[in-house]
Amino acid sequence: MDTKDLLKKVRKIEIKTRRLSDHIFSGEYHTSFKGRGMTFSEVRQYQFGDDIRAIDWNVTARYNEAHVKVFEEERELTMMLMVDISGSESFGSKNQFKKDIVTEIAATMAFSATQNNDKIGLILFSDAIELYIPPKKGRSHVLRIIRELIEFQPKSRKTDLAQALKFLSGTQKKKAIVFVISDFMSEEYEHTLKIASKKHDITGIRVYDIREEKMPNLGMVSMLDAETGAIELINTSSKAVRMNYEKQYHNKVTYFKETFSKSGSGVVNTRVDESYVTKLLSYFKSR
Repeated sequence: MDTKDLLKKVRKIEIKTRRLSDHIFSGEYHTSFKGRGMTFSEVRQYQFGDDIRAIDWNVTARYNEAHVKVFEEERELTMMLMVDISGSESFGSKNQFKKDIVTEIAATMAFSATQNNDKIGLILFSDAIELYIPPKKGRSHVLRIIRELIEFQPKSRKTDLAQALKFLSGTQKKKAIVFVISDFMSEEYEHTLKIASKKHDITGIRVYDIREEKMPNLGMVSMLDAETGAIELINTSSKAVRMNYEKQYHNKVTYFKETFSKSGSGVVNTRVDESYVTKLLSYFKSR
């Protein structure tokens, strides 16, 4: 993709996702993810309905009129976007690739964090850490993140979420809001997720395509394994082959849901042909 096309694509995603974060998500995001506590802001005259526990007795005595302390939420949060860029993310049907939806979700989250003056960092992972962008604030930083999400080419096509979570724990010493965006076709990450979720507020956002759930009956078919690059001849007319595929697929989905729930992490499932806006909003409201 040349620079002109890339900038055009970045701008298009910015317009769409910024509108969503400005009008829909920033308020919900602010409510769902609290800051580190309350910090003293000012003293003002007591008004009917104020909490009497907030009365500043020294100022009240000085002015012979009730005054209360006003506190503000101390935010300064860090959001980490952990995005799976392995081979299976390139799957798509109905004119929509998983990768495109993943990019939009990540961009929407990043702009929501920016609206709340929070820092945003990015981890792109396969079975290794492909790219790490340390958390920073600002629009230009978010645009860089979107650029990387669009054009970054992974060195590996495989997935290892456990490695990515280990990296997160090693680099983020303070509590962060973490969104892991993937199809979660990885396994054996229960232990590392449990450790990471003790420190961080983690949500897994599973992006999937309905056509991945079942193998169609098409006879003998040459199939490319998106994560190994190997081409295999598969007999899709065999009921046993189709059932085995579906079983493995559903086992991984169940593992994702149960593992995230057990560790106290959030779970969102969104199909590429569904509105991720509706899914995320209902998730924020349920927190």
